[in-house]
Amino acid sequence: MTQSTELDPEDRKIITLARSARARNGVAEGAAVRDETGRTYVAGTVELDSLKLSALRTAVAMAVASGAKSLEAAAVVTDEASASDADLAAVRDLGGVGTPVLVAGPDGSLRATLPA
Repeated sequence: MTQSTELDPEDRKIITLARSARARNGVAEGAAVRDETGRTYVAGTVELDSLKLSALRTAVAMAVASGAKSLEAAAVVTDEASASDADLAAVRDLGGVGTPVLVAGPDGSLRATLPA
């Protein structure tokens, strides 16, 4: 496991943004993705009667809707030990195989870096 203090500053930034989204919105997960131009997209879990999306899938959707062509990295802050297969697939669809997905705990500590 890599300590979050040893991360690239841009990767540490998306973990911080994801953590902030989770806390600010009081949702189960927060996520952030960074596109090919360095822009970031931040989201929380969506839980409506008619629509349920994880934070990471919501962040990917926001990037796509804003015109992103690819992803450099993604981060999710969660109580879970890992990102779901569906979340990894969404990142892979836009970022390609091997796009790093940083999984962090609610305190911001990095738990794992997974390839999409």
